[in-house]
Amino acid sequence: MDRDEHWMQRALAEARAAGEAGEVPVGAVVVKDGVLIASGRNSPVAGRDPSAHAEVNALRAAAAALGNYRLDGCELFVTLEPCAMCAGAMLHARVARVVYGAADPKTGAAGSVVDLFGQAQLNHQTAVRGGVLAEQTARPLQAFFRRRRQDARDTVQPLRDDALRTPPARFEGLGGEGDYLSDLPALHGWRLHYLDTGPADASAAVVCLHGWGQWSRYFRHLIAALPGVRVLAPDLVGFGRSDKPKREAVHTLDWHAQVLAQWLVARGVVRAVLVHHPEAAALAERLKAVAPERIAACLPAAGAPADAASQAAWRAPFPDRGHEAALRAFGARDAAADDLPPPQAQALARAAMGYCAP
Repeated sequence: MDRDEHWMQRALAEARAAGEAGEVPVGAVVVKDGVLIASGRNSPVAGRDPSAHAEVNALRAAAAALGNYRLDGCELFVTLEPCAMCAGAMLHARVARVVYGAADPKTGAAGSVVDLFGQAQLNHQTAVRGGVLAEQTARPLQAFFRRRRQDARDTVQPLRDDALRTPPARFEGLGGEGDYLSDLPALHGWRLHYLDTGPADASAAVVCLHGWGQWSRYFRHLIAALPGVRVLAPDLVGFGRSDKPKREAVHTLDWHAQVLAQWLVARGVVRAVLVHHPEAAALAERLKAVAPERIAACLPAAGAPADAASQAAWRAPFPDRGHEAALRAFGARDAAADDLPPPQAQALARAAMGYCAP
C-alpha cells in the first residue's frame, strides 16, 4: 500500500463513522510532513450547517491545530471528489495537494463538473490526484443512497396487507431501477414500478408491455436502441418490482388496461406506440380500446429463447409461490420464457421510430 492509499484508508474510516451517524459517508484527513494533523467527517445534518462537509471540518481542525489559517505544505485526503465550496476553501487555505477517492459526476469540482484546481489565473495552485481507492470509497456512498431510496419508498408507499413485495436484494445486478407510482384510482394503493427514459416533452413515446414470464427488463436492448426517444416500460402489477397482490382474481385484462390507461395520463403520454410481447397482445388491444386516442400503433416484440442469465432474471421477482398470483392468473407455465436480444430489438426500434416521427 502506497502512502496515498494509507491516508485514504484513514479518511475512509471517518466516512464510515459519518455514515453510522446518519450523514452522507464522506471523510477527510489533513497531513503535513507525513504526520496526521486533523480529520473531519460530514456533519451538516447534525450541525444544521450546510458548510459542514468533511473537507471543511478537516480544514478547520487543521487550522486550529497549527494555529494558522494558512495550511502551507499540507495535503488533504478525502473519500469523495470535492465540491466547489470545498475546493474553494482548500485553495484559500493554500493546501499544497489534494487526493480524493471516488469521482462525483454531479457536483465534483476537480474535473467531473468543473475544475477549480485547474484555473491558471488563481494565485495559488494545488496539485490534485483522483481515483485513489475509488471503488472502496464509493461503496459506502452507494450503500447509503441505496438504503435511503428504499427507506423513502417504504415510508411513502406502504405495502397493502393483501400484497407482497419482492425483496430489493433479488434485483441486485439486474439493473432497471426506475420510479414508482401508487396514487392512481385503479391501483387501490398498490405500487406500480416503471421505467421512463428519454425526453419527457416528446410528442410521441414508445410504451412497452412485457409478457407473463418477464418484466420491464425484457426491453433493455430496445431502450438502448432508441436513444433520444421517450420509452416507457411498466412492470405490470404482480410482476417485476411492482407489488404483487395475493389474489389471482385481481389480475384481469380489463383491470390491467385500466391501470395502464390512467398511468399514461399521469405520465403525460399523448401519443404512444405500443410494443408488446406476444403474450400481452390481448392486453394491448384492451388498452387500445380503453384509450384509442393515445395509441397510434401496436407492434409485437417476439424474442428468442432466454439464456441462463435471463432465466434467472425472470425468476427474480418470484422468490416463493406466494408472489406468483399473477403468473397463475394468466396461465404462465414458467417465469423464464424468452428474451428480446439486440438484433430483434434494433429491428423493432426502426419500426417504432417510423410511428414516433413528428
